[in-house]
Order: sequence, then C-alpha cells, then structure tokens
Amino acid sequence: MAARKKASATAEGTQLLHLVFGGTLTDLDKVHFDDLSKLDVVGIYPNYATAYDAWKDAAQRSVDDAHMRYFIVHLHRLLDPDTA
Repeated sequence: MAARKKASATAEGTQLLHLVFGGTLTDLDKVHFDDLSKLDVVGIYPNYATAYDAWKDAAQRSVDDAHMRYFIVHLHRLLDPDTA
C-alpha cells in the first residue's frame, strides 16, 4: 500500500510535504522534549510513504532508548488547512 501511495503522488506531481523529526522526551506520557536544541530533524518528504519509511528507519535506530520518539508532521495541512 505504501508503494502505491508513493507511486501515485509521484505520477500526479502532488507534493504533500511531511516533516520527520524526533527527540528525547522528559516523560513517556507527554510530548515534551528534554532539550529542543538536540532535536533530530530527519528531513522533509514529498509524500507520506517516503516520510513513513524515514520515520521507521529513525525509530528503529533508537529502539534501545525508551525516551526517544520520532514523529511525522503533515506540513501540507499546516500550509493549506482548507484542503483535505
């Protein structure tokens, strides 16, 4: 399914920007980062499928650190909130 999304976004030329980043949380129950200057910005991707692949890779590299979390932010929704 992810490959289909990647292919369709590329074929149509659609750019739905996604940001992948992570950092060490102070508490596992909240999204509050320990040190904002140490956030790991993995990158900005043109579609969800490639962002997901980058998120998964980063999350798997940090699997031994329980406080490290990575997130995908739908930048296209922030840039144009009126579109679905």
